[in-house]
Amino acid sequence: MESQQRQKVRCRRARAFRVRKKVKKVGGSYPRLSVFKSNRHLSVQLVDDASGRVLCSASTMTSQMKKIFPNGKGKASAESIGRAIAESALAIGVSKVVFDRGHRAYHGLIRALADSARVAGLQF
Repeated sequence: MESQQRQKVRCRRARAFRVRKKVKKVGGSYPRLSVFKSNRHLSVQLVDDASGRVLCSASTMTSQMKKIFPNGKGKASAESIGRAIAESALAIGVSKVVFDRGHRAYHGLIRALADSARVAGLQF
């Protein structure tokens, strides 16, 4: 019999694969905006899947963000990370991306990050 922890991990991976499959189907030619959320921090990367390179990234773990948000996580930090990744993407000439939320639901910090990136100029 499968333990409850293993079942949770298996279901989480299945959700992430479902989301990734839809992301690849919708935006094959656009870079992927991948979000990672831990218990304390948020991290976002703009990934070009064709070449396998990270184009730019933003995180609450950088020294600049740690000065502003010492606790790491929160709605204000998510909005700040969204603005930062949008500015970095627009600086390198990327305006359209595909949003990859992983296994996370689209609410709370993930939604705040996406909304602030949209307001700052990214289209997805």
